[in-house]
Amino acid sequence: MTPLAILKELVSIASVNPMGRELNPSEMYESRVSEYLVGLFNSHNMQCERIEVQPGRSNVVARVEGTAGMPTILLDAHQDTVPVDGMSIHPFEPLECDGRLYGRGACDVKGGMAAMICALDRLSSSAQVRRPTVVMACTCDEELDQLGAQSIVGSLEGGPGHSLQLLPSLPDMAVVAEPTKLNVGIAHRGVVRWKLCTKGVAAHSSDPRQGENAIYRMARLLNVIEQYAASLDMATPIRDDYCGPPALSVGVIAGGECVNIVPAWCSIEIDRRTLPSEQASQVMMDLDSHLRERVDFEFEMKPPTTVAPGLSPEHNSDLAAELLQASRTVCSSSRIAGLPFTTHAPRYALAGIPTVVFGPGSIEQAHTCDEWIAIEQLEQATEILYRFLCSFK
Repeated sequence: MTPLAILKELVSIASVNPMGRELNPSEMYESRVSEYLVGLFNSHNMQCERIEVQPGRSNVVARVEGTAGMPTILLDAHQDTVPVDGMSIHPFEPLECDGRLYGRGACDVKGGMAAMICALDRLSSSAQVRRPTVVMACTCDEELDQLGAQSIVGSLEGGPGHSLQLLPSLPDMAVVAEPTKLNVGIAHRGVVRWKLCTKGVAAHSSDPRQGENAIYRMARLLNVIEQYAASLDMATPIRDDYCGPPALSVGVIAGGECVNIVPAWCSIEIDRRTLPSEQASQVMMDLDSHLRERVDFEFEMKPPTTVAPGLSPEHNSDLAAELLQASRTVCSSSRIAGLPFTTHAPRYALAGIPTVVFGPGSIEQAHTCDEWIAIEQLEQATEILYRFLCSFK
C-alpha cells in the first residue's frame, strides 16, 4: 500500500467533528473511519483493537511487536476533521492535481495518519532482526475536547474506562501527527476557551431609556478586550522562545431576542492561546481583573468549555534529535521548531512520556476551503518515519 492510496480512501470517508453543532448525521463522527482502519490493520496482519470512547466514537489501536528489551514507541494520529462549511471543493472526493491531494482532512491530519500507517506496515513486513515495539493510536475527537487521547492516557494511568490490551503500560516515547512541514515540533501553545456574558434590562425599543442594553455593555467590554489582546502580542516578559507571545481573540458573539426589544443579554466566546508555562485558570482571572478595573457594570465569566495545555520542550530533546536526524536524511530543511497551534502531544507529555509533533503538510492549509497536502511531503514523511523506527538497534 502507498500513503497516497490510503490518504485518498481516508479523505473519501467523512469523519467530521461537529464542534458542538448539529450537522449531517452521515458526515458526523469517526465510526466509518474507525471501521476502515480496523479492516486495514487486520488485512495487513497487525494486532488491532477498537475501543469505544463515546457512542459512535472510538480509538483504534494497532501494534507491531518488537524485540525484547527495545523501546516502545507510540504513534498518534486523530481520525476527526473540522466541519466542511464554505469549502470550495468537494470535501470527500479526493482530487489529485499538480502534485497535491485536495480534500477535507488531507492536511489535518489524514495525511500524517497515512504516512504513519505505511511506515508501520513497512516495519511489520521488514526482515529487520531488532526493532522497537510500535503502537499506533488513531484517536477520536482531537478537534474539540481531545477525548481520544485523554482516554488513552487515563487507561495508562489506571483511571476508569477501558484498559488497552495493546498498550498496557506507558510507552518510552510518542510522536503525534500534525502538519509541521516535516519539522520536529518540541513545543507549542495551549488553549482555553470560555464565554463571557453581560446582562441588561429588557424594554420596548420605542423607549430604550427604560431598559439597559446588554449589547452596548458588551461593546464597551470588547473595546477593552481588543486593547488587552494587542498588549499580549507585545508582552515580552511572558514571550516564549519557541511559542512566541500568548494570544487572545473573540470568535463568536450573540445577544438579544429580537430587533424591537432592548437586549437583556449578550455573550461572546473567547479563545486564549496559552504558553506552556501559563495556567488556564490564571489567564482567565487576569482578564477578569483587567476588565473589572475598567468598567462600572457587572459581567460573568462562565467556566471554560475547552482547556488544552501547551507542550513544553523540557523532556523531549533527545527524542527530537533522533527524529530530526532521520528527517534530515530525507529533507535537508527539517529543523526543530515551536508550533503556533495545539495538539494531543501535551496529554502524553504530562503523563511522563517524551513527546514530539511531526508530519507532512502545513498548518496554513489546514481547515481551509480548499484543504490540500503536497504529495511529495506525504511520501517523504513516510520514509522519515520508517527510518526513525529503524534507527533503534
